[in-house]
Amino acid sequence: MNLCDQQLQPHEPPKGYRYETVCFKTNVLAVWIVSHRRFLYNDNHSSRSIWGFYNTKTKHYHRPVTHKKVGDRVNLEDTSPYSAMLKHLRGLEQFFS
Repeated sequence: MNLCDQQLQPHEPPKGYRYETVCFKTNVLAVWIVSHRRFLYNDNHSSRSIWGFYNTKTKHYHRPVTHKKVGDRVNLEDTSPYSAMLKHLRGLEQFFS
């Protein structure tokens, strides 16, 4: 992964995590959330997960479909520190989240 000069921090990272920004395409940056904990299953390296994407031309954040595919545009206020994926609560879920 090629870290970018421009490092984004969409939220204050949760305790034990940090964000890394990687050049994804010419005008798109991939934002990863990285755990400080080390895990045996990945040879004691940090565990990382895609947080979302940022389009440098439009200045908008996008949710991830996968770590290789940019999804729909999202408002930063609607995202969480863990992911740009939006919660879709249905039925009784909306009362217990």
